[in-house]
Amino acid sequence: MRVLTGLALLAVLMAGCDRGEEALLEQARAIHERVLTLDTHADIPFNFATDEVDPLDADRQVNLLKMEEGGLDAAFFIVYVGQTARTPENYEKAKADAMIKFDAIHRMAEEMYPDRIALAYTADDVERIHREGKLVAAIGIENGYVIGKDLSLLKKYYDLGARYITLAHNGHNDIADSAQPQPDLGDAEAEHGGLSPFGEEVVREMNRLGIMVDVSHISKAAMLDAVRVSRAPVIASHSSVRALADHPRNMDDEQLRALKENGGVIHIVALDAYVKADPPEKVAAVEALREEMGITGFAAWQALSDSARAVYRARMDEIEARWPGPDVSDFVDHIDYAVNLIGIDHVGISSDFDGGGGIRGWQDASETFNVTRELVRRGYTEAQIAQLWSGNLLRVWREVERVARAMQAEGEAD
Repeated sequence: MRVLTGLALLAVLMAGCDRGEEALLEQARAIHERVLTLDTHADIPFNFATDEVDPLDADRQVNLLKMEEGGLDAAFFIVYVGQTARTPENYEKAKADAMIKFDAIHRMAEEMYPDRIALAYTADDVERIHREGKLVAAIGIENGYVIGKDLSLLKKYYDLGARYITLAHNGHNDIADSAQPQPDLGDAEAEHGGLSPFGEEVVREMNRLGIMVDVSHISKAAMLDAVRVSRAPVIASHSSVRALADHPRNMDDEQLRALKENGGVIHIVALDAYVKADPPEKVAAVEALREEMGITGFAAWQALSDSARAVYRARMDEIEARWPGPDVSDFVDHIDYAVNLIGIDHVGISSDFDGGGGIRGWQDASETFNVTRELVRRGYTEAQIAQLWSGNLLRVWREVERVARAMQAEGEAD
């Protein structure tokens, strides 16, 4: 028998690795093609679905071409309105701003590109539209501030297609305490100690209408209140695991177990700071860049022109090259942790694209396949991957619909 030299043996091993990687890629591509991939959080600007920001090919992390290229079948497009001082004038402005984004999402699906994307109002709609070969749009509201103190607005937003509402954002509102109080708005560490009494009414009315309760962004106390009050499972539309990245936007083990007990789902989010803590030097460089460009908050980011965004991304690329951020493997570590702690039935996937999301390997919708590839590499089965990408969310959505029907029937009986 001829003994292989070191170099020859290395070549044989490398060839075997190449064949193994090719087989994994082929398997992952086939799975990615078959499962329904759904991202629970993609932000849009106020000029979305206009000549300035064409949903088909705008220079953004999510557009229809990138969704098609990356095999991202469905997304919740977000009606986000930032928290401001709670005055009558600002409540009215928040409602008006919300309507701008509702109108834009409807315009995209019903007027501009009805041959490519359609709006889903039910979990069944998601699967039907997907079978028809179109992309799927659903609507989520980020920040319950848009209802102000008017519970009746929930029905209006439901009729427009809103199927989840994030109870608060950065800064407390009349519904709930935020995980990130805003001192410039006069926020103390806590205002309500969790959900307010009005917030409990909001959760019950969302249950009655069939709107999923989203507990991302709210304080731990508010989140635990929400799962206690809600008759239906809740979701965390874009949060990660606090045990792996100690950020107030992430959920600790107690919260994850409460979510499991409630029957809900946490959608692990591909936002770098929520996946892996940055070194202080990188944090300082990013803060300096944002200050230089006037990016004082999320609203300022959304207001940037495409050219300014391009400059920002180029500068951020330079920072990332010096201090590389988390990648898809780090992201899937969070999925692994949550699955091991609370089970595969309670974990999903989100990007927060165009709202701060994006990690190495999943920088925009065109790279969505890379998540599936890493899941296959970790040993997840096709059925499990289907659950993570959409199955668990659709289960919750259907249960929310069932609870709503039951509550409405109870009301009629009364």
